[in-house]
Amino acid sequence: MNEPRRGETSAIVIVLQAAAGAAGDVLSPPLRKLLWRSLGLTLLLLFALGVGFSALIEWLADQSVWLSGYPYIGTVAVVLAAAGVFVGLIFLIPPVSALVAGYYLDDVAAVVEARADPGGPPGTPLPVGEALLAGLRFAALSLGVNMLALLLLLVPGINVIAFLAANAYLFGREYFELAAGRYRSVDAARQLRRDNGGLTFLAGLVTAMLVTVPILNLVTPLFGTALMVRVHKAVQRRDGAAGVLTPAPR
Repeated sequence: MNEPRRGETSAIVIVLQAAAGAAGDVLSPPLRKLLWRSLGLTLLLLFALGVGFSALIEWLADQSVWLSGYPYIGTVAVVLAAAGVFVGLIFLIPPVSALVAGYYLDDVAAVVEARADPGGPPGTPLPVGEALLAGLRFAALSLGVNMLALLLLLVPGINVIAFLAANAYLFGREYFELAAGRYRSVDAARQLRRDNGGLTFLAGLVTAMLVTVPILNLVTPLFGTALMVRVHKAVQRRDGAAGVLTPAPR
C-alpha cells in the first residue's frame, strides 16, 4: 500500500472519529442549552425569511395586471410560488447556519475543546467583531454557492452532487479556519487548512450531508463547529503540536 493511500485512510479515520465525538458533544449536557438556543435562532431566521418571501410573492401577484382578471390562476401561481419558497429555504439553511455558527462558535468550541483535549491549552476567543464578520462572509459565500446549486436543480445527475460538493468545500474551509483561528493567526489557520485540504473536505462533506436530512439539518451549526474543533485537535496531535501552540494574540 503506497503512502497516499495510508494518508487517505488516516483522514477517513480522523473524520469518522471526530464525527462520532461531535454527535456526542451536541447531545452532551454542557451543550444542550446552546443547542436549544441555536435551534431557536435558526428557526426564527428561516421563518422570517419564509414569511418575507411569501409576502413579497403575494404582493407581486396582486400587482400583476395579467393575473388580476384570473383569480384562480393567481391562486395557483401563489401556491406554486410558496412551494418554491419552501424548496428555496432548504437551500438557505447553510447560509443561515453560517450566521448562527458565527454567533455561537466560541461557546461551542470552548466546551468541545475541554471534552476533546482536557489537558490541552484553551483556545483564544475571536473578537466579537471578527467573529461576526467571519459569519457574514461565510453566509454570503454560502448563499451564492447554494443559489447556483438551486439553479442546477434542473440538471439531472448534477444537482445533488453540486450541492454536496459546494457545501463540503465551504463547510470544510470556514468551520476549520474558525476552529483553528482560536489558536493561530488568520493566515496560519488558512495555511493549515490548505495543507489538510482533503481532510477538511471530507469533514465538510459529513456536515453537508447532514444539511440534506430534514430536522437534523437544524443542528448543523453546533455539529459543524464541534466536528471541526475535533478535526483540528486531531491534526495537532497527528503533527505532534498538541500542547505546544500558544493562542494567537488578539
